Amino acid sequence: MTLLEVELQKLKSEIISMWDLVISQLNKAQQALVSFDKDIALEVIANEKRVNGMELKIDRDGESIIALFNPVAIDLRFVLAMLKINYNLERTGDIAKGISKCIVNSDKPFDEKLLHDTQILIMFEEATDMLEDVLESFRNEDTKIARTIFKRDKFLDEINKKIDLTIAEYIRSNPNNVEQSLYIHSSIRKIERAGDQAKNIAEEIIFYVEAKVLKHTSKKNIEE
Repeated sequence: MTLLEVELQKLKSEIISMWDLVISQLNKAQQALVSFDKDIALEVIANEKRVNGMELKIDRDGESIIALFNPVAIDLRFVLAMLKINYNLERTGDIAKGISKCIVNSDKPFDEKLLHDTQILIMFEEATDMLEDVLESFRNEDTKIARTIFKRDKFLDEINKKIDLTIAEYIRSNPNNVEQSLYIHSSIRKIERAGDQAKNIAEEIIFYVEAKVLKHTSKKNIEE
């Protein structure tokens, strides 16, 4: 194994470690929401510093590989994809932190009817599953799995599109619970963005494996 191959493998291991941490952050944020456990929410907030630290190290290591080894072809695509995936993982970590702050700031457990009507727990499960599946896609260089993410992101988008009406209807029936409603509204917006991050990661995996830049491809072709 060449020195470049060693450094690339190290970069891949770092990305996977960060990926696992971010998945854990999402899982804990959901757990904190369901159980209204502010201690877990505070743990997520505190762990965001670890996510940020990992992002900085991965960026430095990726830039060093480009500067020292001048990689080409698939090696270069790999490093570029890792840098973009790194950014998307850090943004997902921010999302988990933001939702956890809503939990910490709430003065009482969230109304089960509010959680049910908004479908926030369904969204949470799907967003986390998407992030786990793109990790599997990355580990196995399986672009077929990566392509399933696009349609699943649409599912999150559809729930998000209805949230204004859903929250308005809930507030009309529960005028004393406006603050919680706004926290859930904000959290759903964040989860929808987590789906976008997973989709972006899927695009980078396909770019790395197949040398395709999907953002310059028509939407119809992406989904075929």
